[in-house]
Amino acid sequence: MRRLAPFDRLRQAADVSPMIFRVIRSVNRPFSGISALMRLRFKPYMSLAWDVAAAPMAFIGAMILRYGLGGYEITSHMWLEATLVLVPLSLVVFALFGLHRAVWRYVSMRDLVKILQATAIVVLFSYLALFAYNRLDTLPRTVPFINYILLVALLVGPRLLLRLRVEGGLGSLGLARRTRGEGVPVLLIGAGSGTELFLREVDRGTTSYHPVGILDESGKRVGRSIRGVPVMGGLDDMASVVAALEARHRRPQRAIVTKRELNPDLLHDLLERTEKIGLPLSRVPDMGALETGVGVNRVEVRQVQVEDLLGRPQKRLDRAAMQGLITGRRVLVTGAGGSIGSELVRQVAELGPSELALVDLSEFALYTIDMEVSERWPELRRHMTLADVRDAERMNGVIAGFAPDIVFHAAALKHVPLVEGNIEEGVLTNVIGTRNVADACRAHGVGVVVLISSDKAVNPANVMGATKRLAEAYAQALDIECARAGGAPRFVTVRFGNVLGSTGSVVPLFQRQLAAGGPLTVTHPEITRYFMTIREAVELVLAAAAHRGTGSGGAGGESTETGRIHVLDMGDPVRIQDLARMMIRLAGLRPDRDVEIAFTGLRPGEKLYEELLHNSETDDATAVEGVFLASPRAVDLAILRRALDELRAHAHARRTDRTLTLLKELVPEFKAELERSRSDAS
Repeated sequence: MRRLAPFDRLRQAADVSPMIFRVIRSVNRPFSGISALMRLRFKPYMSLAWDVAAAPMAFIGAMILRYGLGGYEITSHMWLEATLVLVPLSLVVFALFGLHRAVWRYVSMRDLVKILQATAIVVLFSYLALFAYNRLDTLPRTVPFINYILLVALLVGPRLLLRLRVEGGLGSLGLARRTRGEGVPVLLIGAGSGTELFLREVDRGTTSYHPVGILDESGKRVGRSIRGVPVMGGLDDMASVVAALEARHRRPQRAIVTKRELNPDLLHDLLERTEKIGLPLSRVPDMGALETGVGVNRVEVRQVQVEDLLGRPQKRLDRAAMQGLITGRRVLVTGAGGSIGSELVRQVAELGPSELALVDLSEFALYTIDMEVSERWPELRRHMTLADVRDAERMNGVIAGFAPDIVFHAAALKHVPLVEGNIEEGVLTNVIGTRNVADACRAHGVGVVVLISSDKAVNPANVMGATKRLAEAYAQALDIECARAGGAPRFVTVRFGNVLGSTGSVVPLFQRQLAAGGPLTVTHPEITRYFMTIREAVELVLAAAAHRGTGSGGAGGESTETGRIHVLDMGDPVRIQDLARMMIRLAGLRPDRDVEIAFTGLRPGEKLYEELLHNSETDDATAVEGVFLASPRAVDLAILRRALDELRAHAHARRTDRTLTLLKELVPEFKAELERSRSDAS
């Protein structure tokens, strides 16, 4: 409900006539405006006025403390002189240090250090000025020190009192919280700054949790306390600590990790420990918000995610190069509604392109990502285009009409069993679709074309992998020819493995199976895959594109990267069985007891493990951390074009046997892998 101004309430209560009310309101309006201005704009200056007034008050207080109240006659003659010196001096010094700009309720140690420094300067120079004026012969040497302490107290005191009030009064000092005992009892993991920040928010009442104890990973702070909560043991003592708390009717209902950086080995250990005692494991999501205290209205923990357990280190990326590639450019993304394509759209939009074109065959997927872009970046000019990359004429018209500077080609069929059962569709989309986009980009002067590939293209054992390898080969051949001709575009092919949470990936499947009560289906006990998050994968794609798109190799010549493939560092492969067990534990359940894991057998075209490099390829480092270069065999462009014409004709005519035979001839690794699989099976 809108708050009524005083004269609004008067009119409502007394039914003042409209004419009289307008007269009164016109008189009141200037004063209400001044009042609002005072509230909004004058707070910093009120703060500065208090600080300046505190300077002579501290001087007078120091004199009284030194001489007593009876010393008024001895010191009063200096009060006026000191005030005339201190007021302008403190005004200048405090303003230069910006003490008035700091919000009192969020006062920090940095603000306190500024106060100590500014106060020291004011006291020092004021006494030097007074000494030059009257030599201060009768002034005891202890007075400046008393003056300094009093001035610091007058400046710091009100700020700390307001901070104390904002943080919950005496409860923030641990005096009230111990008797309150409200909220969900939790056990905190970690005895560092993260725990202190979380306890601060508990005292402020921004969370519904009640910490009953702390476990210290290192064990060095056992027996001590943080904001009144005892550190009861190390990680090895978890079971005994929970038992002791349960004996006092204070058993925790959840364990919360408060460490800023989560070590995956630590998380695995904690999952096993908490599973044994039936304690769900969570973590504090945003430590940055807790540090500032700004914008935190409610602090809720979240479950530990699979991404936390993978523990992939943060890469140092050249953000300036990525910005230079995208900012002010016209960017087109095919497959914009898919998992990788939509994340590409988000990260590209953040980098400030001049215009963004979203291309997808799915009406709903295109609508969804366009709505997100319109809400998050309303000022960005964007174009929605329903188009099939398999339609060469349509793609030629789209790229000619939009005239992009950069194209990210993410449109593809990626689900191995589906492509295995629909061979022609996989060939037409992944191979011919890539050729259509690449040829249109070359015909219309696109500067950089980025092809999103897959680790399944290495020694492919399925049609999907073979089609992605053939798409790589076409982009390679075009990149070499364009470099020799000294023209555009540059073709950047980026190869990586599975991304967590992408459409058709195993994580959403496991989540659905968990929601249904299980079992979780795994094709083979030893099957492994590479994993990274969608955001990390797209960041590295952009970094590789920026490095290649603005890097070495100019017109009229080839660079050392021409025709090579960028491979993302995927870390160590993960057993799918282990991933399933992680997700069961994260749900607070026990593998093989609460939820079963069922092994269903390898699907058509599925390998036990994936590879990022062919045996003949080397992984040469690039300037981009987490991105390597591979050198697959290159195919002559003219020969490849004739072969693709034939492949397209077979696929369009739905001649499956001829299509598959030609695909094996064009990708010898595919044929060799199939023959090896047959020999292993026999």
